[in-house]
Amino acid sequence: MPLSHLLSRRPGLSLDFQAELDADAILETVVAFANSEGGQLVVGMDAQGHIRGGVQAEDADDLLRMALTAVHPPLRLEAETLTLPQGVVLVLQTPRSADLHTLADGRAPARRGAGNSILTGSELAIMAAARASNPFELEELPNATLADFDREVVAEYVEHRRRRQPRAFVGSTEALLQQIGALTPAGKATAMGLLLFGSDPQAFLPQSGLTFVKFAGSDRRGEEGKIGYGRREDIHGPLPRIIERAWRVVWEEMAKQAVVRGLVREEQTEYPVISVREALVNAVAHRDYRLSGRRIEVLMFRDRLEITSPGGLPGYITVQNIVEEHFSRNPRIVNGLLQWGYIEELGLGVDKMIQAMVAEGHPQPEFRAAPHAFTVVLRKGREVGQPGIPPEWQQDMNERQMQAMQFVLHHGRINNREYRDLCPNVSAETLRLDLVDLVDKGQLLKIGDKKGTYYILKHKPGS
Repeated sequence: MPLSHLLSRRPGLSLDFQAELDADAILETVVAFANSEGGQLVVGMDAQGHIRGGVQAEDADDLLRMALTAVHPPLRLEAETLTLPQGVVLVLQTPRSADLHTLADGRAPARRGAGNSILTGSELAIMAAARASNPFELEELPNATLADFDREVVAEYVEHRRRRQPRAFVGSTEALLQQIGALTPAGKATAMGLLLFGSDPQAFLPQSGLTFVKFAGSDRRGEEGKIGYGRREDIHGPLPRIIERAWRVVWEEMAKQAVVRGLVREEQTEYPVISVREALVNAVAHRDYRLSGRRIEVLMFRDRLEITSPGGLPGYITVQNIVEEHFSRNPRIVNGLLQWGYIEELGLGVDKMIQAMVAEGHPQPEFRAAPHAFTVVLRKGREVGQPGIPPEWQQDMNERQMQAMQFVLHHGRINNREYRDLCPNVSAETLRLDLVDLVDKGQLLKIGDKKGTYYILKHKPGS
C-alpha cells in the first residue's frame, strides 16, 4: 500500500506509526493487531510523515524472527521495506489471527482505538472462547466450488484490492481466493467465499438475503388492522450487491429536498446518508450467518428506520461499549468489504453514524441488543427542509453539544435541566462544562443566573 495512502489516515484501530526502532513496542503493537482486527504498523516514520532515520532494511528480518520466537503462539507477519531518500521505512502487515497471542512475559495486548490495552482476566476468557469456536466463514459448503462464484464480482473485488494494495499480491485469482479463505486448498467454496462472490448464495444459505418493508405509519398495522406496508422488497445476491441494492431501495423511499448552500446545490435527505449506509454495511458485515430462518430486515416507518441483523452482539461487545470497542464475528467478510471500499476504516462506523444523526438534527441512534438479534434505530428528529446544524458549527463540537445546538435552533433556548434530559447518561458537571465551552466559543449566550440560567444563540446561522 502506498505510504501516501497510509499518511492520509490517522492512527487508529488498524493503523499505527512508530518513528523509533523499539522492538518491544513494535511487538506489542503487532500482537495487539493480531488479537484484534489486524492492521499495519509503519516503522521509522511518524504519523506526520517525518522519517527519523536509524532503521535498516535488515531490521525487517529481525522483527519477523522475533514475532516467531518471542510471541506465543508464533506470529507470522508480512514486511515491506521502502528505501526513501530520507531513510528506510518498514511497513508491517498483521492479519487478524485465529489464535490468541501473548508476549514473552504473558501479557495479551489488544487494540483499543489508537492505542494498545492489555486484556484483563475476564476479557481474556471471553476473547479466548470467541477464538476457540470454529469460524463459520471458513466452513466448507457441500457441493459448492469455484464454479458457483460470479466471475464479474470476483474481478471487481480483485481490482479494488489491487488499487488498495498494489504490491501485496502477485499470482492467480484462484490463489488469491484461497489466500483470503474463499476457497479451500482443495478448491471447495467456503461460506465466506459464497457470501462475498457467489452467483446465488441464497441457494446454499437462504438466510443470507435482506428484506425491506416500508410502512405507512409508525407501526406495522394500518388503519382498522389492515396490512400497513406499501412496499416490500426481498433482496438477493452476494453481499456487495445486497448492500448496493438495499441502499438503492432506501434512497428511493426516503424523502428528499434540494437545498442551496452558497453556490452549491445539495440533496437533503430524510436520514443522513452516512448513517444509513453505515447501519446497512454493519448489519451485512456482522450478522450471524449460522442462524437460519431470518434475514436482515430494513423497516422504514413514518418516524424511524429500523435495521435488524440476526445474531446478538459478538465477543465482548455490549450496547454500553459499542462506540469504543470493536470485535468482528466475520473478520474475513469484514476485510473483504474493506477491500471493496464499503468500509472506509475499521472501528469508526458507529462514531460516524452518531455524529451524522446529531449534526442533521436527529436523536442519536438507538441500539437494541437481544440474544439473537441486534437492531439500530434511526429516529427522525426533524422533517426534510427544517434547519440542521450548519457545517461550520460541527468542527469544534462533540455530539452532545451538537444536540444542544439543534435543540436551541428548534426551541430558541436551552437550560441545564433540558440538556440533562437530552443526555441522561452524562454527568451534570460534564454537561455544564459543555455549555460553558459553547459560550466561550461564542456560539451561545448565557442569560440569567443560578436556577434561572438559560442559553440562546449568540449568532444566527450564516450571520
